[in-house]
Amino acid sequence: MRSRQKERTFLIITFCGHSRLEYGEDRREQILSAIKEATKGEAATFYLGGYGGFDGIALEACREYKAAYPESRLIFVTPYIDETYLKNRECSLCRYDEILYPEMERAPRRFLISKRNEWMVRHADYLIAFILHGWGGAAQMFRYAQTHKKPYVNLGNDRDFG
Repeated sequence: MRSRQKERTFLIITFCGHSRLEYGEDRREQILSAIKEATKGEAATFYLGGYGGFDGIALEACREYKAAYPESRLIFVTPYIDETYLKNRECSLCRYDEILYPEMERAPRRFLISKRNEWMVRHADYLIAFILHGWGGAAQMFRYAQTHKKPYVNLGNDRDFG
């Protein structure tokens, strides 16, 4: 008779922030501190979107966290599965442990990023945001998380963009 080991599950954290956010060591430190507070020193799974300024800073913070907690997983959640899209991102994709293409409802291509963001919010346990204003895709994702009562922290400021 084979014994079944219980599969270990980790907190799943996702991120949203503005694509035109410049890198800053202080911002990376803020994100890393938020990760440490949310995980309480345990390994975690990170769902990352891989677009623009904030996502790049979040990836760097997650990579640093993973160096201390190697069981952590960095997962790029892609809105597109086509070969051209993935080939154009090939060099940056090697920075992740896995590429995930979630099952999403059929939607025109221009809506797939929003649908992917909604999927990440629904499947994550916690959201780390850097929202400074109430317009754009990051703010839309943040409002979606608030509407669905997802636990979060907004490192951008303390305004409610709901």
